[in-house]
Amino acid sequence: MSKIVTSFSEYQDAYKQSVENPEQFWSAIAEEFTWRRKWDKTLEWDFNKPEVKWFQGGKLNITENCLDRHLPERANQTAIIWEPNDPNDATVKLTYQELFDKVCQFANVLKNNGAKKGDRICIYMPMVPELAIAVLACARIGAVHSVVFAGFSSSSLAGRINDASCNIVLTSDGGFRGGKTIGLKSIVDEALEQCPSVEKSIVLQRTGEEVSMKEGRDVWWHDELAKASNNCPAEEMDAEDLLFILYTSGSTGKPKGMVHTCGGYMVYTNYTFRTAFQYKEQEIYWCTADVGWITGHSYIVYGPLSTGATTLMFEGVPSYPDMGRFWHVVEKHKVNIFYTAPTAIRALEKADLSFVNKYDLSSLRVLGTVGEPINEEAWHWYDEHIGKGNCPIIDTWWQTETGGFMISPIADVTKTKPAFATLPLPGIQPAVMDADGKELDGNGLEGRLCVKFPWPSMARTIYGDHERFKNTYFSTFPGKYFTGDGCKRDEDGYYRITGRVDDVIIVSGHNLGTAEIENAIDEHENVCETAVVGYPHDIKGSSIYAYVTCYHDPENDDTLRKEILDLVSRTIGPIAKPEKIQFVSGLPKTRSGKIMRRILRKIAEKDTSNLGDTSTLLDPGVVEDIMQGVL
Repeated sequence: MSKIVTSFSEYQDAYKQSVENPEQFWSAIAEEFTWRRKWDKTLEWDFNKPEVKWFQGGKLNITENCLDRHLPERANQTAIIWEPNDPNDATVKLTYQELFDKVCQFANVLKNNGAKKGDRICIYMPMVPELAIAVLACARIGAVHSVVFAGFSSSSLAGRINDASCNIVLTSDGGFRGGKTIGLKSIVDEALEQCPSVEKSIVLQRTGEEVSMKEGRDVWWHDELAKASNNCPAEEMDAEDLLFILYTSGSTGKPKGMVHTCGGYMVYTNYTFRTAFQYKEQEIYWCTADVGWITGHSYIVYGPLSTGATTLMFEGVPSYPDMGRFWHVVEKHKVNIFYTAPTAIRALEKADLSFVNKYDLSSLRVLGTVGEPINEEAWHWYDEHIGKGNCPIIDTWWQTETGGFMISPIADVTKTKPAFATLPLPGIQPAVMDADGKELDGNGLEGRLCVKFPWPSMARTIYGDHERFKNTYFSTFPGKYFTGDGCKRDEDGYYRITGRVDDVIIVSGHNLGTAEIENAIDEHENVCETAVVGYPHDIKGSSIYAYVTCYHDPENDDTLRKEILDLVSRTIGPIAKPEKIQFVSGLPKTRSGKIMRRILRKIAEKDTSNLGDTSTLLDPGVVEDIMQGVL
């Protein structure tokens, strides 16, 4: 692959070119890939519709770029290292040749089970190599994968399957997570009772737990592999054909199925992976995310494999069997680039330093963070104790919707600053807007973060609901993509993300829509109305605080709290459970009935010195009552 920027002056030149002549800039990068047919037009766009098309008329298959093209030179190089949950179990290493053969074989399994180009296939699996193989097998035959994180409940899973009308589900008997065994097949079975579009479920044996198999629908992964050859030519795809759907929490209840397409996504994830991390040949790269999130799609699977990198997949958790697990894995595999979430760093920071110091971390060259802005204290701990002051920290800001890194330091190129995502990558044109919709010029200011020009990996729509896509991202500031985040741009032009300005809470790096959680709590027969807000948490970054009004006073507050937590866990998943539930007599509402979440946020943060103007509230006395009962 071509040379990437390796100095700050080269970054400045590349950035200037990417803004002044974006089509030429991205064309030059795209030409380095394997295309069946070159594109006719590099870019066509209109943010008012909104409509964006990159590399129109170009024909390709992303798996040929992740696998086939590497075989002449890298057949025996390790593509994926898999580190299991239990450190006593064997590590699995797959070479590019082995991964290619397995992907082709499983692609034939999919075809033998009725899958064809354009079908949507739901994947609900633990972090095992077969998850990456399944993703690539879908892409190989032109089926659209929809990976659902295997921590979501059966009703969340069913909602996502139905929204995309998936006809096949790929799952596992269960999964291991720390000391727990999680039964995934039973969750899928429950979900499929509500999913008429699903014809087949292919089940991997992971835990060996006994599961029920439904005749005619459920088949075993290993049985199907035994019938499939490993010769599967890749389906020809258009650059703008769907590659995958990935659901992200909406601020208005129903999750949004973000649609990503083949050509632009491939070009951008590859370019940003190589650029931000300054990836070097033969390096071992480890992103600790789950493939159920965009980070896993872009920076465990597609970005690294299209680069010909060695990417590490980890099944476990940072605390199992003890708080030294991450550092044990770094030493064991001589990891060079380590990419994780601030939540994990804060949790590990609280553990005794002996868990770090017993391991040799000298192989590390670059550290990265993802999911939320990293706070300064955690940044300094990460820098000092993990990087030993020698590793640049790449604080990446991006979203499910953006497909790849947007604002991020470039390792050893950009001067870093704790808690700042620093500068936009080439091709990204940010705009800071004030509340009146005016773009703010200059530095040393704060506002809402937008992007005013398209980039190749941006989502094209919300599956089945383009109107919602337009209303969510392109209507607040017409002609611009609105990120939903606030930011500061300092005197150096560096960006610091200040957090969501819409009703989405980031808990442990996961975006959770307040409306979705409120709807789940409201399902309880004694719950009248709920308001959910985020408040700061030492480890998770933010935690969930629920204010709940009841039809009648609960007989036992703790019992009702437990019932609500169980309900949220069943409806969405354990990740969405509130940390605190306060029962209140009423919620602060304007005369038009709008809940003043701003006030509730301040109370949850125990920052009530300035609640702002409460005179517009229907009943200002409610605020005093809530403050007296705050948890």
